[in-house]
Formats: sequence, C-alpha cells, structure tokens
Amino acid sequence: MLAGKHILLIIGGGIAAFKSLDLIRRLRERGAEVTPVLTRAGTEFVTPLSVSALAGKKVFRDLFDLGDEAEMGHIQLSRVADLVVVAPATADLMAKMAQGHADDLASTLLLATDTPVMIAPAMNVRMWDHAATQRNLAVLRGDGISVVGPNEGDMACGEFGPGRMAEPLEIVVAVETRLADGPLKGKRILVTSGPTHEPIDPVRYIANRSSGAQGAAIGQALAALGAEVIFVTGPADVPPPAGVQVVRVQTADDMLRAVQDALPVDAGVFAAAVADWRVEGASAEKLKKSKDGLPTLRFAENPDILKTVSQMSEGRPGLVVGFAAETQDVLAHAAAKRTRKGCDWILANDVSPETGIMGGSENAVTLITADGPEDWPRMGKQAVADKLAARIAAALE
Repeated sequence: MLAGKHILLIIGGGIAAFKSLDLIRRLRERGAEVTPVLTRAGTEFVTPLSVSALAGKKVFRDLFDLGDEAEMGHIQLSRVADLVVVAPATADLMAKMAQGHADDLASTLLLATDTPVMIAPAMNVRMWDHAATQRNLAVLRGDGISVVGPNEGDMACGEFGPGRMAEPLEIVVAVETRLADGPLKGKRILVTSGPTHEPIDPVRYIANRSSGAQGAAIGQALAALGAEVIFVTGPADVPPPAGVQVVRVQTADDMLRAVQDALPVDAGVFAAAVADWRVEGASAEKLKKSKDGLPTLRFAENPDILKTVSQMSEGRPGLVVGFAAETQDVLAHAAAKRTRKGCDWILANDVSPETGIMGGSENAVTLITADGPEDWPRMGKQAVADKLAARIAAALE
C-alpha cells in the first residue's frame, strides 16, 4: 500500500482531467498524501475547489504566488514528494518536459525535481501517433521517466485508437509498483513478449503460436520486486501485467525500434517469439485468387533483436537474457545460440507440440550461463518467472 507516501500530482489540461479526481481518491484510500498542482489549462476541465476537497489540501497553481514562495518555494515543493505523477500528461506538457521548458508552475516543478516522475499520457490519437510526440516520448523514457498507458479506445473527440488516459486504478497499481521496496528497486528492466505479426497483405500475416504468457509473467515478477519494467509486446493472447510501461508493437521492425527507444536499461529479458522472416514487399491490397495460380511470396530476414542488443558497443544492458524455443537438440541449439548472439544467459525450452508448452500454462526450462546449464523442473509459467526474477535480482546486486 501507499501509507506514508507523498505524491505530487500535476493535472494537465485535457478532458481526461476528470479522472484525476478519482485518482486522488484512490491514492488517499491507500494512505498516500496527495499534493495537487493544477495547470491553467487544467482549470478548464476541473475546478480547484473539487481538487482541493478530494486531496484535503490547497491546490497549487501559480508560479508567482509570493505567499507560497515564502512558505515553501517551488524548488522545495518539487522535492518533498516520493513520486511526481503527471495525469493527464498532455502533448504540450510532454513537449515541455522533453525540451526542458519552464514557463509555469507545473513545468518548473518538473524541471527542478530530483524525485522520480511518472506520466499518464492522454490526447487525441493523431497527436499521440505524431512523430513529434513519439520523439518526445522516447526522450522522456531515456531520461528515466515512467509511463503508464495510454489505452486504446473511443475518444471524446469521436475518434478511436491509443490516447485514452489509463484508468485511475491502473495508475494506482503503477504508483504502488514504482514505490515498492524490493531487491530491484531503482532498476530499469526491459522485457519483450508475445509474437510478432508480419503482414502478407492488409488482412493476412505470418505469426507463431506464442501466447505471451511467459513474458507477461516475467514482467509481473520483476515489477513485484520493485523494478521499473518497460514491457514491449507483440499482439499477445494474454493481457500485459499491471504496473509496467506497456509498448505495443506488431512487427519485428516495430519491436526493434521500441527496444532501442527504451534503452538504457539495467537488464533486458527477450522473451518475445520474434518471426525470423517477413514477406518482402507486402501487398498494399488483399491478394486475390487468380487463374494464373498461387501467388509467389518472397521472404526477407527480420532484424535479430537479441543479437543487436547483446553486441552493442555502447549502452548495452548489464545483463541480457534470451530464450531459445527449440523442438530438437534443445540444449545444444540453445548453447550455440547463446554464443552466437552474445547474450549473458539463455533459457532453453522444448516447445514440441507434445509438451504443451507453447500456448500452455506450464514451462520447463534450462538456464544456460557462462557456468553451464542448470535444469529447472517443470512448473507454472509464473513460478518460472518468479525464479528468473530472483536470479536477476541477485545478479544486479
């Protein structure tokens, strides 16, 4: 829970600001003290009175309020919290944060703080997808700022897509995870999960049977030990874990870019079942049956994400963990893969159809390190994840 924790909540100017009222209530229910900062634009959506009533505290709004400067000062206000939460984080606020602007109380606090910062983005889908916003997001992640959401769904403007602010309870879980005490507190860990979908045409794609269950379990286990987890997932069957930064991708190229944007990290766990090949020159239109016979598909090799990260000359994570899903000569192929890719550890598992592991609830792995193989008994995927997370925590001490 959050008893005794102090949250500085910055409320940006967007329709999602109404969710900040419930967020304050949920945080206080768990024992947190919430100091609210309301931007000028935020007052167009929620009133200072409603925010103050729920927080049980005065709302801070003006950088040049001389009384507040005498009492506390914007520098002190920025540093007395355990966590700074920006919800909603509008495109404008994200741009200010990324570029270091400080022209109002909120942006000045964010520039002056030495406290961890978490943002919950909320904006129109086109604004979220815009190259400038994605550049700013990459900068903020690189600066160590945690991100929760956005979710996909209907917008107040009538459009549909990513850009909805995460729900208050999702943000609360992320806050609890970020402030959790554990052996991985202060560590930033990247996890890839799920399959990738490589398009043939607009309606068909190449994929595999990965459910994403093992990757999701690993992300949850690492977060439970206090890690800040960046969870890059393909179109998996299982939902992502709570309390992590979720980055959704489709293709191997998408996943590589997301991984590179997430760096630097202390460790990387590459559990995704990335497609080895893609169709070269995927059709922009649905392929039709033809009297001329079957279409010819030419394949191109996808980027090797594990190898790319393992062999980085600069910015390589201190620990890189890969997976080797094999159907024959499992240990030999996995050991060779570890050497070939250059990762530190590799978890080998037999995914032959008769094992029921691919898409199932259990796994049986062998951890291969520089010290040799270590067989783990068959167990549930969450148990595998918990054991791996404990080993990672010990390695990063």
